[in-house]
Amino acid sequence: MFDTFYRVMGHGYVPAWHADVIDLERTYFTTPGQALFVAALDDEVVGTTAVRASGPQSPPHPEWIAERYGRPGTAQIFRTYVNAGHRRNGLARALVNRSCEFIGETGCYDTIYLHTNPAVEGAEPFWRSVAEEVYDARADGSYSPAIHFEIPVPRAA
Repeated sequence: MFDTFYRVMGHGYVPAWHADVIDLERTYFTTPGQALFVAALDDEVVGTTAVRASGPQSPPHPEWIAERYGRPGTAQIFRTYVNAGHRRNGLARALVNRSCEFIGETGCYDTIYLHTNPAVEGAEPFWRSVAEEVYDARADGSYSPAIHFEIPVPRAA
């Protein structure tokens, strides 16, 4: 994840945005309704995605987005990264599908939210293939130029 912060996103580690990666155990493994999914090849982590019981913050996102998704019934997909050498093989889709299954299995959520940085190569077309756009903030210079999406919550069988 740190590699992605520095090499892909170019901004490095920002404590206000990335505190979850400092304490993975508490954030994802001991907090009910939250999870981290990791794809590994031998000793190399090649992909991740996470589920958190939280919505976006305002700022940097619009207040109405934070209000709409900042409630207990929202699961947010976070930290979906795939190493460049392993992209275009269905790994991100498999990780996101597993995270959505997890969200449906919990029975705690009625909404799946995520936002992406469209400047990250491949991010926008990928998310458009699995989610529905709610708001594209690139035209509004007051906020982070993120694209906000929803995914339907699968119902547990």
